[in-house]
Amino acid sequence: MLTMTDTDVYRHTQTHSDASDLHSGFRKLRSDKRLCDVVLETGGAVFPCHRALLASSSQYFWCLFGEESAEQLAYSISLPALTPEGLETVLDFLYSGWLNLSANSLPSVLETARYLQVDKAVSLCERFLRDGLSLRTCCFHANLAEHHFLPNALAAANQTIATEMAVLLREDRVGLLALNIQSLMDVLEREGLSGVKEVELLILALDWINANGPLPLVRSNLLLSRLRFGLVTPSDLTTLSSAHPNMNTPLIRSQVTRALEYHQLGLARPIRQSRHSTLRAAANHVLLVGGGPSPDWPQQQVLTFSLRDRKLSSLGSGLPRRLKNHCVCCVGGFLFVIGGEEVEGGLVEGEGKPVTMTTTNHVWQYDPRFACWEKAASMLENRAQFSCCVIDNVIYCIGGIHTDTHSCKASVEFYDMASGHWRRGVSLPHPLYGHASVTLGNGILLSGGSHGYHGNTQVSNHDGNPGNCEVLFLDIVSMSENWEKRASMSIGRFAHRMATVSGRVYALLGMYEHYCEIERYDLLVDQWTRLRPFLIGSFDYGLVATANGSLLLFGGRKWQNGQEVSVASILEYDTERDRWAEICQLHTPLTGTQCVVMSLPD
Repeated sequence: MLTMTDTDVYRHTQTHSDASDLHSGFRKLRSDKRLCDVVLETGGAVFPCHRALLASSSQYFWCLFGEESAEQLAYSISLPALTPEGLETVLDFLYSGWLNLSANSLPSVLETARYLQVDKAVSLCERFLRDGLSLRTCCFHANLAEHHFLPNALAAANQTIATEMAVLLREDRVGLLALNIQSLMDVLEREGLSGVKEVELLILALDWINANGPLPLVRSNLLLSRLRFGLVTPSDLTTLSSAHPNMNTPLIRSQVTRALEYHQLGLARPIRQSRHSTLRAAANHVLLVGGGPSPDWPQQQVLTFSLRDRKLSSLGSGLPRRLKNHCVCCVGGFLFVIGGEEVEGGLVEGEGKPVTMTTTNHVWQYDPRFACWEKAASMLENRAQFSCCVIDNVIYCIGGIHTDTHSCKASVEFYDMASGHWRRGVSLPHPLYGHASVTLGNGILLSGGSHGYHGNTQVSNHDGNPGNCEVLFLDIVSMSENWEKRASMSIGRFAHRMATVSGRVYALLGMYEHYCEIERYDLLVDQWTRLRPFLIGSFDYGLVATANGSLLLFGGRKWQNGQEVSVASILEYDTERDRWAEICQLHTPLTGTQCVVMSLPD
């Protein structure tokens, strides 16, 4: 167990001059042992004092000397519950206004200040507890704060324990096992416990019960019910349940049973989320799925961008396939990677092989709880350059193209996760690909795109842009049977991006556009408004909307000296201030990535 040392000294003094003069006078009287009319005794030590000062500074002595009791006029008062060291320090504080504290003296001083009801000394001890919090002291300080009912210090200590839990599990397990149950329950109730697996918390709770037991049934249930059994593997749940009787109380057994049933749901788990299966993290990362420096040779890596510290890292579990022109979304904390073109060939063991691209209907599901990929039910049709949206945990896939045959689609399908099947939805009024769509209110708003090919030639406008200005809306909740037209964009767009922030839709730059302007759509007035132009005229970038109302753009391509080049910029658009800024850079240029915000274990 980590131990306390005497290296930290804490001092505090009152600043009022009249109080200082009063202290100075009483200090001199005490030093000269003059006019002392009471002696405090404890542990064989005696402390001559003045009743007036004690009564004016301590509620305990005020009551003791003010009541008609044996102690009222007694010359010697015994305080056997206190230690000489603690009593001497508190008396020094009463006579001087200074409280000398060290890590080792803190328990006895706090005990004395509480016993004698010297509130100012208690407050200083609580401040010392908060100021002295560290990895080394947090468990010890939490126990002191809980024992002496110091809520502010207890909350600060519990926060430090939660922040340092991963290190404490490795370096101070004894300290954790000595932790008071209120602090342990508070920590286990928290959302963010960085770098800690749920099974580690479960083992800690069971070890704590063994070290502090036997516990009443109600208390062990209160502690264990803070665990999220859905985040523990079935094998670990079964092993720990058979080894620990506290896991087999009726309440905990029912929670474990529900967790095992949750694991057996397989691909339906995303729509059956509960507190016991939800990660202890907010939607704190952007996942950059696929893409690479070259648009023709995407990588299988999945990058993560932390919204908290804006750091990039690798997910560690790459895509099962090389994909381009795919879609991604998040349902129930699970990542879905849908359709696109599977890229094969290229350089294999130093030998160049032809690169082939095949449009696919495959759907992959990633579970961040256990860092594993599963193949979900395939779409009814192969799709690339399509769009997807999520409404009420239902994934809708819209339009797209089968690049092998250059056939453009008007079809829409949605994933019924409960049954594990894709079903037909309301088709578009005409084939469309390269469009964008977002969830808006009760439905899906779709914009731009191309109507397809005439023969093997892409249909284009007179300026060479295959995009169009058309905007369509489908009300999902009312079970609408048709896509309705809405106000058109001012710019024809193709392969562009859209995002929703605070009920408004932002349409950003696509391919073949001569200008970098973006525009915003307001559903209530059915109107588009032009905004500040794009900072960098790129396309084929990744886009997400964050909870703070910003848009983040990752990578993309731009024209430079007559050639397309990939970029490594990460841009932020402040929707409130209509302002662009480059916030950092990717490690390497990246184009063709698809992005989604979701929770990941820290």
